[in-house]
Parts: sequence; structure tokens; C-alpha cells
Amino acid sequence: MNDKIYLCLVVITNMKVEDVMTKDLIFIDPDASVKDAIDMMLEKRIRSLLIKPRNEKDTHGVITVRDIVFEVIANEINPEEVRVCDIASKPVVTVRKGTDLKTVIRFMKRFNIARVFVIEDGEIVGIVTLMDIMKAYDVL
Repeated sequence: MNDKIYLCLVVITNMKVEDVMTKDLIFIDPDASVKDAIDMMLEKRIRSLLIKPRNEKDTHGVITVRDIVFEVIANEINPEEVRVCDIASKPVVTVRKGTDLKTVIRFMKRFNIARVFVIEDGEIVGIVTLMDIMKAYDVL
């Protein structure tokens, strides 16, 4: 095994989710149109948006590029006529801050998911995506 690859694997094994998570979360209102979501995603060059809860009893949701393409565009629905809450996934998948990155990678692989949200004291404080993990690996 190449020494660099071995070193990367050792470092990844000791990393925590907060070492690779993105802290700059982008939120969208649940009643915003899918067209608004498309505009935000394209402008910010991101693949998902966190949907704000409607009230204290509600939970966060997530809308992804995949949701938009498969639920709206593929069905030839006007994105201005669909609210993000109508196609969002709820509740979001979360892991605790401090979780080993290796554990999160296994979890994401097992359930075939591309992102998990990081929580601390019951609040979402970040997101870890497959791209974040790949970037962390490449930097090492």
C-alpha cells in the first residue's frame, strides 16, 4: 500500500464529523417554490437546502437536486407551482457532533445517503456530504 494512502486512512479513522462538516447552512422557507430552490442552488452551487420548520412542533426537512429533477422536472411540473415542503424529505438524517467520521461513512454507505446533518444540543450545526468526505481525503 502506498504510504500516502495508508497515512490518509489512518487520519480519516481518527477524524470526527466536525473536522469535515460544512457549517454554513443554507435554509429555505417551507412555502417557497421549487423555482426559488432551483435559483438558490444554482446561485450558491450547492446540491441541497435545509428547510426551516413551520413551527416548534415541526422538524427540519431537506430538498435536494435529486428531488427536484425526479419529482418536478421529470414529471414536467412547473417548479413555480410546487412548494419545497411538498417534495422535501423529513425528518433529516442526523448524527451527533463528535461522531467518528469512519462511523458516519459506514452509515452513509449502508443506507445509500449522500448527506447527514450534524447536531449539537438538539440544534443542526452542520452538514457532512460525500463531497466533504472526498475533499478531506484529497487534502491529506
